[in-house]
Amino acid sequence: MGFTETDLRAIGLTLRLAVTTMALLLLLCTPLAWWLARTRSRWRGPVSAVVALPLVLPPTVIGFYMLAALGPNGPLGQLTTALGLGTLPFTFWGLVLGSLIYSLPFAVQPLQGAFEAVGERPLEAAATLGAGPLDRFLTVALPLARGGFVTAAILSFAHTVGEFGVVLMLGGNIPGVTRVVSVQIYDHVEALEYAQAHWLAGGMVVFSFLVLLGLNLTRRTRLLP
Repeated sequence: MGFTETDLRAIGLTLRLAVTTMALLLLLCTPLAWWLARTRSRWRGPVSAVVALPLVLPPTVIGFYMLAALGPNGPLGQLTTALGLGTLPFTFWGLVLGSLIYSLPFAVQPLQGAFEAVGERPLEAAATLGAGPLDRFLTVALPLARGGFVTAAILSFAHTVGEFGVVLMLGGNIPGVTRVVSVQIYDHVEALEYAQAHWLAGGMVVFSFLVLLGLNLTRRTRLLP
């Protein structure tokens, strides 16, 4: 017995969601992480706390408030409706938005740490050579922080793959639209289809192990002379 057609559709949707979320997080979190690493503003602490909230809040709490905000009576739901986008709950892009919030710290924190590790000296040296702020960021900070980008990409991708509470609250269980692997496993267990559940759950265990192994190898490579 192997993966069913429904399992394969859930795997494909999960991979699509994880890749989309990872790409958007790297794009959106880079300026935020740079600001957190460099600023001395009094807002740094509160912003860092907001970014880290998904680490401590139950996923169902995040999913509930996003469902309320994005629903037809919520402020964001009314905005998206006025823009002709309809409401996002129970759609793929609703899952993407929920995943962006849920996986936010897994992208911001590695990037912030990498930018902080760059230090002032390389940037000051580039400035003495006439490089402007944007040039210093693109040609000095980004290359030196590449390890942080690798870690952020791996963690945000893997964390999105393993979501359950947020996607179930915000996306429901629509085959081919919002039914991801974690929800598919839940369905198999509910239907007492333990053999199928074992295939998907075992695949998740192997995937998680490979992610952690890849992270360790990446960090070890960066530490080698």
